[in-house]
Amino acid sequence: MKWKKWGQIFNPIQHQLPNHCVEFAQSPQTLVFDEFVRIYFSTRQKDPSNGKFLSHIAFVDMRKDFKTILATSKNTVIPLGELGTFDEHGIFPINVLRAENKILAYTCGWSRRVSVSVETSTGLAISEDEGLTFKKIGHGPVLTSSPQEPFLVGDSFVQHYEGIYHMWYIFGTHWIDTPDEGAARVYKIGHATSTDAINWQKEEGRQLIESRLNAQECQALPSVVFFKGRYHMVFCFREATGFRTDKTRGYRLGYAWSTDLKNWTRADEHVEGLNFSEAGWDADMMCYPHFFLCNGKLYLLYNGNEFGRYGFGLAELLD
Repeated sequence: MKWKKWGQIFNPIQHQLPNHCVEFAQSPQTLVFDEFVRIYFSTRQKDPSNGKFLSHIAFVDMRKDFKTILATSKNTVIPLGELGTFDEHGIFPINVLRAENKILAYTCGWSRRVSVSVETSTGLAISEDEGLTFKKIGHGPVLTSSPQEPFLVGDSFVQHYEGIYHMWYIFGTHWIDTPDEGAARVYKIGHATSTDAINWQKEEGRQLIESRLNAQECQALPSVVFFKGRYHMVFCFREATGFRTDKTRGYRLGYAWSTDLKNWTRADEHVEGLNFSEAGWDADMMCYPHFFLCNGKLYLLYNGNEFGRYGFGLAELLD
């Protein structure tokens, strides 16, 4: 797979976003319309009570040339959870797909913890106004921790193939208590299926994609597309520790393929052109990727340095 990078196409600093959000446009995810593409992302508001960030969902509408911005969201797309709920402190990421006359949104809800930094679960919300706003089906998640996956369920990406909904998500395997960085989390990619998009059956505890760095490799944000007779998955991966200060330990992009949605072959080396730039917004990190089809072409959205602080870029598959 040979890719051509277009460069950065959206910088959140240049736009006024709802909920007093500043910087960050993390995990871009698309909803394709006839005349334009809506790209959802997670941005951040500083909590005045403690100085910590809250993650909110926003979007930008772009022409299919991916050069012309038509609009950005002006209102709250989906509210954060109430006191004590799984998404009280943020939603990051959100994945959307059409289902009949509605649009489903799978959300990764964040809530802060005391002994470790965070816990996550997957929620579901539905839009009946073409994706401008979403209403949650309830206060709780549709996919969460379980006996063999006890924490950090999230990053869910859903597709519908041959009458079955397929969800790829991450689940935590363990936390590492480090002397310098506090508790560091390790997570892998899993798989679940559903017939109604609400009730999910996990392949409990099964790591779908092999690790390349070491057993503590962290794998995040799987995105899957069917293209030219194969299922293709892109994701990002990093070391469990030291990734905030050492670019060689930070996020980069990984790739796997499948013919049956059950067995995946990891083949990072088969992807050409998706390397760090020599300088600029994606010279130190590439993360939170998203495959999507538009006008018969396969595209990839991704974030760059500092986990998407400076927005996202685009790449196009050449052959």
